[in-house]
Amino acid sequence: MNTHSKIRFLDRTTPPHILTLVLMAGISAMTMNVFLPALPEMTEYFDTNYVYMQLSIGVFMGMNAALQLVVGPMSDRFGRRPVALIGVFLFIIATYAAMQATTIQAFLILRGAQAGVVTAMVLSRAVVRDVYPGAIAAKMMAYVTMGMSLVPMVAPTVGGFLAMAFGWESTFWLLLMSGLALLALIYFDMGETAPTSSGSFLDMAKGFPDLLTSQRFLGYALCSALASGAFFAFLGGAPFVGVQIFGISEAALGMGIGAPAIGYFFGNFLSARYSVRIGMNKMCLIGTLITFAGIALCALLVYTDHITVFWFFAPMVPLGFGNGLTMPNAITGSMSVRPKLTGTAAGLGGAMIIGGGAALSAFAGTFMSVDHGILPLLMIMMIVSLLSIIAILWVIHRERTLSL
Repeated sequence: MNTHSKIRFLDRTTPPHILTLVLMAGISAMTMNVFLPALPEMTEYFDTNYVYMQLSIGVFMGMNAALQLVVGPMSDRFGRRPVALIGVFLFIIATYAAMQATTIQAFLILRGAQAGVVTAMVLSRAVVRDVYPGAIAAKMMAYVTMGMSLVPMVAPTVGGFLAMAFGWESTFWLLLMSGLALLALIYFDMGETAPTSSGSFLDMAKGFPDLLTSQRFLGYALCSALASGAFFAFLGGAPFVGVQIFGISEAALGMGIGAPAIGYFFGNFLSARYSVRIGMNKMCLIGTLITFAGIALCALLVYTDHITVFWFFAPMVPLGFGNGLTMPNAITGSMSVRPKLTGTAAGLGGAMIIGGGAALSAFAGTFMSVDHGILPLLMIMMIVSLLSIIAILWVIHRERTLSL
């Protein structure tokens, strides 16, 4: 479908405005990290161990990945609009209930239920592919992810101030108010964009084997999952490196962890400007090469014993920048392979990104020790990044072969 010339803001008879799509993705991202500064306070409130409190991250990511496998096919069968409304409504209920929880077990269950907001993120991507053709879709996807990239830079800071002033529940009140605003925005602005389907949900779910046997889909999906996997591995190891190896404060650590988000923002900006001109595959290749180069520079500095705290975090800006070039193009490419399965592809690809990221984050964390130092983390990141280059090179090879 190509109806972007007819889009009108707050008109339910037209596709959603780009602002709506940005907020759908952004609020989903905010749910991940806005409450993180309040974790120590929450540990005391629930009278539990910090290790168990940290499960609130893993539980959310795990449910996030699982739901994406369901949301995609459901939206292909029943439409983007109703699935988005139901998912955000469930998120609102779970968020309010989480503030009333009195035990860590109840809180973790409700934290998992908050993952219903992932429907907004998945469907913002699917809508872009529904409405915009080819490389233009990659351009619009870059605008959506560029807006989303601002959240990891701002949300933890806002959450920290709220928690300090009003307690941990205030971060969930922020999520609740954001969810209500998003529900209203989707209701009044989001017209249906999914192609008409007469098949059952099971028919849509049968699209998984079709996608998983497509080498181009797998190439794009693995490229995006592995490229972002380098970032998730960084998240798993950076806190240990910053505090245990370099001895920096938590405030300085927060700034360092935000370094990739700065690069990601500008990478998305350039994707929006040049994806149509350069092409999705070339943008993916350039992005993966830049990501690898940033990690390799950091590893070289460690190997030659010239590493400092600044030079550990500074090369993560090009990591984020490379991801900003790669992700919108690889995600759009994965949804372009089977146009009738756009939602299914968005869900499956998203599950691979989040599921793989959660696994890599945990995997990287297991290798962290003062004796091992920084190099094992960087080796994991380099290997994952190298595999993302191979994945997009395979897509390029397949497309050249098919065009012969």
